[in-house]
Amino acid sequence: MSHVNSKKLNIVIKRAYENAIPEDGYRVLVDRIWPRGRSKETLKLDQWARDLAPSADLRKWFGHDPKRWEGFQQGYRSELDTEEKREQIRRLLSEADGRIITLIYGAKDKEHNQAVVLRDVLSHLHEG
Repeated sequence: MSHVNSKKLNIVIKRAYENAIPEDGYRVLVDRIWPRGRSKETLKLDQWARDLAPSADLRKWFGHDPKRWEGFQQGYRSELDTEEKREQIRRLLSEADGRIITLIYGAKDKEHNQAVVLRDVLSHLHEG
C-alpha cells in the first residue's frame, strides 16, 4: 500500500458561515453553489470541489428533507461512484497531503448534508 494510507485520515465538516481557522487544514467547498454572503477572503478555500457536489436534480429532490435523507445518501453515493469522481477524490486527498481536510458546506442542517456523505466516501476510499 502507498504511504498515503499509513496515516489516519482526519476529515472535519464545517458550515461556510463558521470562521476559518488555521486548524482547518485543507479547506474544500463541497457545494455546487457559492455560499450566499461569503467572500473568497472569508472562506479561505484551498479548493472548490464543485464537481464532487450532488447534482442539481438530486439536491432539489432532497430539499434537505430528513425524510429523504436515506434516498439522498444512496443517490449521492452512486453519483460519486464513477472512475472520474474517484479520480477527483484521489486528487483531493493527495493535494491535502496529510493535512486535516475540512469540507465546507452552506446548508443549515448539520446532520443531513452532502459533506456528511462525502466525508464517509473519502474515508472509505482512503482506507481502500
